[in-house]
Amino acid sequence: MIITYLGKQFFKIGQGSLTVAFNPISKDSKYSEKISKFGSDIALSTTNHPDYNGFDMVSHGDAVPFEISGPGDYEIKDIFIKGIKTDSEISGKKYINTIYSLSIENISLCFLGAISNEKFNVATRGEISSPDILFIPIGNKELLSPAEAYKLAVSLEPKIIVPMDYDDTTLKAFLKEAGQEKITPLDKLTIKSKELAGREGEIIVLSS
Repeated sequence: MIITYLGKQFFKIGQGSLTVAFNPISKDSKYSEKISKFGSDIALSTTNHPDYNGFDMVSHGDAVPFEISGPGDYEIKDIFIKGIKTDSEISGKKYINTIYSLSIENISLCFLGAISNEKFNVATRGEISSPDILFIPIGNKELLSPAEAYKLAVSLEPKIIVPMDYDDTTLKAFLKEAGQEKITPLDKLTIKSKELAGREGEIIVLSS
C-alpha cells in the first residue's frame, strides 16, 4: 500500500491497480492551489464542504470513481466500507461528518475526517475498533487542538497515526504531546500488512 498526502485532508492510497481518494479538495476551496487531479476507483468525502468534497478532482478520463459521501455500509471492488455519522462545525455552520472504516489488503484504515469533538460514544468506538492506520486532523482551530487530537488518537489504539490538516506550529505541538518531536516527514508511506506487527501508536508524518 502506498499512501500519499496531497494537503488539507486529501489523500491518495494505491494498492496494486486500485486507487482510493479521501477528502479531495474542490475547485471552490481556498486551498484549491493544492489540487492534484488524478483518476480513482473509489472516492470518499467525510463532509459536504469545499475543502473535502472535490469528487471531480479524482475523475480523469475513463477513471470515474464510486463516490461515497455519507454514513452507511458500502461494498465496492470487494472492499467493505462503513461510514459512521458524527458531527462537525466549520465557520459556525454545523455539518454531518462521516468517519470511514475499511480494510485494504488486510490493512485496516480509519479516516476521521473533519471531526470537532474528541469524545466518541461507546457505539462509535466499537465500530472503529483499533485500526492499523488512523488518519486524524490536528491543530485546525475549528476541529481538534493538537492535545485533543493526540489524546483521541492514543485512545483508539492504532498501530500507526497519520496527522492531517496541520501547519508547522500545530504539527510541532502535536509531536510534543507525543514526545516524538524529532520525526522526519516522509514524501509517502509504503507499507505491507506484515510490517505492522509490533507497532503501537507510531506517528508517521507525510509532507504535502
